[in-house]
Amino acid sequence: MNTIQQQQINRTFDFVKTQLQNAEGGHDFQHSLRVRRNALLLMEHEGGNRFIIEMASLLHDVADYKFHDGNEKLGLEISQKLFEQLELEQSDAEKILYIIEHISFKGGIQSQKETFKEFYIVQDADRLDALGAIGIARTFNYGGFKNRPLFDPHIPPIEHSSKASYINSVSPTINHFYEKLLRLHDLMNTPTARRIAKEREDFMKQFLVHFYSEWFGKETKQFEFPES
Repeated sequence: MNTIQQQQINRTFDFVKTQLQNAEGGHDFQHSLRVRRNALLLMEHEGGNRFIIEMASLLHDVADYKFHDGNEKLGLEISQKLFEQLELEQSDAEKILYIIEHISFKGGIQSQKETFKEFYIVQDADRLDALGAIGIARTFNYGGFKNRPLFDPHIPPIEHSSKASYINSVSPTINHFYEKLLRLHDLMNTPTARRIAKEREDFMKQFLVHFYSEWFGKETKQFEFPES
């Protein structure tokens, strides 16, 4: 990575920090930094272009559609304007914009028409931040932000059949574990991410065991959603 690219990363770092200063706690600047750290860790094992990986990691949630009336293009528009100011190479800009546009889970039903190593790495890095202790914290933070109930045994999780169904879901917070989080291990692109995801998934399953034991007032060993 050359000096100009490092300067572009530094300016992007400052830009994203300002852009996300009032963001919801699970999708704020610290989330972007964790994704970047995850991505660089994966890159050590999987390879890839560091400049593309760092830029996409920093910018991937610069305008999350969940907090902008469902606008899935705003993050792309903001990033494109930034790239013009930074005078980014067109080929680099196109790759970064592709990652930003296609990284999100949105029910896990969309497929990418084309993929490349940097995309795989940044998507895995983002998904890893939805797992483990931080994944649990982010899930309940967002549930509180949306004023959702913690849990309702009479409202089982559903398998979303469309992106719209996933986006418009108002299920209790616990349901999110089954509708997304416990599916992420199988959706990882790289061997390194799958290994880390397995460890974090096991931790989340133990959390669910304790959650149900405390909720129902009796010991259980199950992490599966209880039948009502």
